[in-house]
Amino acid sequence: MRQRFPTGRVVYAAAPVAAALAHIGPAATWLPGLRRRRFPGLAGQGAPGHVALTFDDGPDPVSTPLFLDALDVLGVRATFFVLGESVLRHSAPARELVRRGHELAVHGWTHDRPWWPSPARDARGLLRAVQVIGEAGGRAPRWYRPPYGILTSGRWAAARRAGLRPVLWTAWGKDWRHDATPASVRATVAADLRGGGTVLLHDTDHASAPGSWRATLGALPDIVRDCREAGLSVGPLGEHGTGDSPSTAGTGRSGWTGRTAPFRSPAPG
Repeated sequence: MRQRFPTGRVVYAAAPVAAALAHIGPAATWLPGLRRRRFPGLAGQGAPGHVALTFDDGPDPVSTPLFLDALDVLGVRATFFVLGESVLRHSAPARELVRRGHELAVHGWTHDRPWWPSPARDARGLLRAVQVIGEAGGRAPRWYRPPYGILTSGRWAAARRAGLRPVLWTAWGKDWRHDATPASVRATVAADLRGGGTVLLHDTDHASAPGSWRATLGALPDIVRDCREAGLSVGPLGEHGTGDSPSTAGTGRSGWTGRTAPFRSPAPG
C-alpha cells in the first residue's frame, strides 16, 4: 500500500528555510576571495595606483577628532562610513569631517546583525540614515557598507532604493580586537593590500573592543607611509576610480583594468 506524502505540509515547513536562505545568501560576498574574484567593484577595487582609505562606525566625539587631526598632518582625505544614530547624536564631528574635506558614507542606522529577514525595517533604517547623513554632509551620500559587511538581499534592495552603491573592502586591520596593536594593525593591512585596494579601519570602538581605536590611530602614519613608498596615492572612495555602478568595475571604463600591483611593506609580521 502506497503512503501518501503530505506535500503541502512539507512545502509549508520548508518555506521559512527558503526565505532565510534567500535573505542571507548574498552575504556570501563577505568572503574575501569570492568578492575579489567575482565582484571587484563590491570589493572596492579601483585605479591601480590608488588606495582608498575608509573608516567605519563613527562619528565619535572623543576619537574621531583625533583621526581628523592625524589625517590633516598626513595630508590625506578618507571616506567615513558613519551610523545614522551616531550622526544624530554627534552632529558636530560629522560636520567637521566634511569641513576638512572627507567623504561621509552610510554604514546604516544602527550597528546590528540582520540575521532575520525584515525588508521594511532595512528600507526604513537606510532611508533614515541617508537623510540624516545627507543633512550633516550637505549632500546626498554615495556609498554604503553594511555593518559587519553582511550584505543581505534586503539590504541590497534597500541600498538600491536609497541610491547607494555598496562597497566592502579588500584589506582590513582587524583593529577591533582587544589585542590589536599599531604593529599588528599595520601588518594585517599590508598582508592583503594591493594597488587599487580599499582599506577598512575604525575610528571608534563603538562596536569594537574598548580603546581599540588607539591601535588604529598609532598605525595610521605607517600605513600611509607604506602606501606612498610603494608608489600608491591614498584618498577617499570618490577619488578611487571605481566607476558609478558595480557593472563597470574591471572593464576599464573607470581606469581600472582588473590588474593590481603587488604591495610591499616593511611592516613586521
